[in-house]
Amino acid sequence: MDSKRLPSPDDLLILLTVARLGRFNAVAETLGTTHTTISRRILALDQQLGGRTLERAPHGWELTELGAQAVTAAEAIEATLGALSGAIRTDDDSLSGLVRISTADGFGALFVTPALVRLQQENPRLNVEMLSATRKVSQNRSGVDLEVVVGRLEVTNAQPIFLTNYFLRLYAGRHYVADRGVPATLGDVSEHGFVSYVESALQVTELGHRSSQLPAPKTSFQATSIFAQVEAVRRGAGIGLLPNFMVAGDPDFVPVLPEVFQRQLPIWAVARPESLRSAPVRAVIEAITAEVGSRNAVLAA
Repeated sequence: MDSKRLPSPDDLLILLTVARLGRFNAVAETLGTTHTTISRRILALDQQLGGRTLERAPHGWELTELGAQAVTAAEAIEATLGALSGAIRTDDDSLSGLVRISTADGFGALFVTPALVRLQQENPRLNVEMLSATRKVSQNRSGVDLEVVVGRLEVTNAQPIFLTNYFLRLYAGRHYVADRGVPATLGDVSEHGFVSYVESALQVTELGHRSSQLPAPKTSFQATSIFAQVEAVRRGAGIGLLPNFMVAGDPDFVPVLPEVFQRQLPIWAVARPESLRSAPVRAVIEAITAEVGSRNAVLAA
């Protein structure tokens, strides 16, 4: 083939990043450029290859058959550059680049964050962007390399990796209990205030009050932030449906009807095959898995 018609390695690597993230804006942020530049480079690559490498899907860009072939070549380039970098830096085997992660708020702060901080300390050239979002897994390209999600999964074109289970249980603040007591039965919950997620904004229905089969409360305090919910329960807003790992063992929180009501939910890491072939993404999953494994007692409490 005429060398003038060979596709640009830079453009192939841009396509690889689009394949992993799915959104030009996310790719532009990752590469430190603009949406317009990414679009222009993909168009140039399409012209070099003689066809379209991407097609628009409802929530991002998907690879065409030609695009998948180009990404295979891009991954070979990435691997070769990685090997060259390793040869140049024989005293530095650290990971580099940017990894973008979406994760549920509470689990993200208490488990994902320490895992990522430790990984970054071991790999000083690794950059991390963590987006807090309690939502269902995206069915299409989500603009992130890795999603950490809670609850039942319905995924296509992505690989779920089980991380752990945890429990949602009922808790009340110790001052609230001193003033109001605790319900003797689940039916008595209706005489108390209740703290939970904003139902109208909740994507993961298992986290909400409506799916709990608990009676309607006397009053409600709803928040999109699990940290706001925890603080509301601590300060006496009512009984809360809270993750056990956020409050178990804290003397400010009293379990309510622990022998009668609890709900177990799974937590998953989900990534596209293109992302799972990235060494930094694999390292992130390993770091989160190690963090969970070292603190299983907290999750099982």
